Amino acid sequence: MNTATKSFTLIRTGFFLASALLATAVSWAQVPTYPSKPITLVIPFGAGSATDQLARALGASVAEQTKQPVIVENKGGASGLIASQEVARAPADGHTVLITTNTTQVANQHLFKKLPYDPVKDLKPVTGLGRGGMVLVVRPESRMKSLADVIAAARAAPGKLSFGAGNSSSRIAGEMFKQMTRTDILYVPYRSNPSAMTDLIGGQLDMMIVDTVTGIPQIEGGRLRAIAVSSAKRVPALAGVLTFDESGVKGYDLGYWFAAYVPASTPTPVVAKLRDALMAAVAGHRAQSFFQASGASSWTTESDELARFQATESRKWGEVIKAAGIEPE
Repeated sequence: MNTATKSFTLIRTGFFLASALLATAVSWAQVPTYPSKPITLVIPFGAGSATDQLARALGASVAEQTKQPVIVENKGGASGLIASQEVARAPADGHTVLITTNTTQVANQHLFKKLPYDPVKDLKPVTGLGRGGMVLVVRPESRMKSLADVIAAARAAPGKLSFGAGNSSSRIAGEMFKQMTRTDILYVPYRSNPSAMTDLIGGQLDMMIVDTVTGIPQIEGGRLRAIAVSSAKRVPALAGVLTFDESGVKGYDLGYWFAAYVPASTPTPVVAKLRDALMAAVAGHRAQSFFQASGASSWTTESDELARFQATESRKWGEVIKAAGIEPE
């Protein structure tokens, strides 16, 4: 290669490199300052639910960090389908965030024949937020004082004992309990767990397996009695309550998790900024107070880590749902 050719090659290479750098600069310049307006946290369950409580704690912290208002919107009903679809179709600018659980991201695809959203293709993972267990509760005056009592009552009157559930976690926990104990207990659907709990306290239901966030305040207030917790280990906030496994239902282990998602085409730099804000919020005093009082624990992830975890959970929940004989609606 002669000198002239080499010079031309270097000039051409430099031109393309400069063009690439310019294109990258323009691309970054096109990413707007985030957040540039109020952020809306969409909750797929009713006010007072575990997800709602956590979202409000996180929202207050994110607002302080970003100097932008954070609005919490409850879009309960239809097992989270309404809220999930709304966020999936929202502008992909990071200002509409789904604060949700394994209900919408894992269980629903096995419980419904057709979803109005795809939990993998339509929603991009941002970060995990927290994890926890559930607790089986009854009214204080109930004759059922142990898990053995619940099983005995269910077997004595098949189909007469009832349990309520306002989300998929509670429902699958109940169905898994039925399967593992070979009992017939009537499932009663609700729009949210707080609604089901109101009926349980009022005597319209016999029991619930509810997230500790929702259940602990009622237990501490004397309105409900804890029978057993669903996780493999005891919950520190309910240290005296046995696990299902300790109570005789060997191998029972089921919990729930919280996570944040945005529309699938949200730019990566925006997702990164949002993740940083949420992770800082999870570590903040409001969220930590929530976790300590609720029996749950903080849990943050990178986006790809959450995607892998979600895939593993989907396989697990799919197996549980199939083994429980639940037909997709």
